[in-house]
Amino acid sequence: MDMKWCFVLVLVGTLLHGAAAKVHTLRFFQTSSTQVPNFPEHISVGYVDDLLITHYDSVTKREVPKQEWMNKITEEDPQYWERNTQVNLGNELVEKENIKSAKRRLNVTGGLHINQYMYGCDWDDETNEITGYYQFGFDGEDFISLDFETETFVAPKQQAFSIKQAWEMIGEGVRVKTLLIHRCAKYLKKFVLLGESALKRTELPLVSLLQKSSSGPVTCHATRFYPDRAMLFWTKDGVEVTEDVDPGEILPNGDGTFQTSVSLDLSSVPPEDWDRFNCVFQLSGLQDDYVTRLDRAIIMTNEEPPTDLISVLVPLSRAGVLTVVVAVVFIYFRRSRVKRPPTPPSDPDVQAVLQELNPQPQS
Repeated sequence: MDMKWCFVLVLVGTLLHGAAAKVHTLRFFQTSSTQVPNFPEHISVGYVDDLLITHYDSVTKREVPKQEWMNKITEEDPQYWERNTQVNLGNELVEKENIKSAKRRLNVTGGLHINQYMYGCDWDDETNEITGYYQFGFDGEDFISLDFETETFVAPKQQAFSIKQAWEMIGEGVRVKTLLIHRCAKYLKKFVLLGESALKRTELPLVSLLQKSSSGPVTCHATRFYPDRAMLFWTKDGVEVTEDVDPGEILPNGDGTFQTSVSLDLSSVPPEDWDRFNCVFQLSGLQDDYVTRLDRAIIMTNEEPPTDLISVLVPLSRAGVLTVVVAVVFIYFRRSRVKRPPTPPSDPDVQAVLQELNPQPQS
């Protein structure tokens, strides 16, 4: 597994595309660096199901909860945060030495360098199966990692081969695997129980099609969804479009939900082919995609009111054609019991995007 994504996850988090709902994950990432401007020399973060739960850095020198429900852990373990703060203080010193050691082994000198360490476990709450991860990387490349099944180590860098031999000689793979199966899984199950409501919470999106002018790109805008582990993209004939698209970032709303957008340039697409395009929204933990068909009648602009104010969301079951009818009926009744967000024209998030697409002239 490429270690480059570990550093990205520390900085911006991660998205899961179609994650399995019954498999829970616990990941801890440590990133130590030298000469990275405006970035702590050491950061340690923890994620449950890709939701940030803990944070430590070399500036604050305290491990703190990043979710309110994580404070409940002190009810049965009052010293949890102090104990883990001390562990991180020790890890910070160890990682500084690890950077020096890696530089010697790889024969590199001063400058910007990044040492990464990730460990964690997956727990299938249906089968109770546990799998684990234990990986090290340096400057964005794999250095050494544990093969969980064989209890041996993989050393893609020749300079790590001596470490592989030494660790396997003392049975380090067995020790780490045992630790992950028992200790990591124990805390993962505890965290899932503490944060059950938050981890299972889902808010369906309000999806709108917006356009500055009849010749401009069409923007698919999704707002009021939760969690932020979501994907929004255009498809043509069911295949994801990668050209002439401009994806936006996932941004927070003021109420704890999120919004994002993706624009599609249709200047080279004949009008009769528009109905071949769909905007697809995927939310982690849900099996159904929410698909908005590209239809001129529902595109909103600031120039004139739309003829249809509500986006058409068509849930498509990934299970296949035979389950589409069941999925549609289930989602219809589920959503009919949920208080819907305001219709697009009165929604402030949609209005803000419309204003950005078509700003009014200054007086």
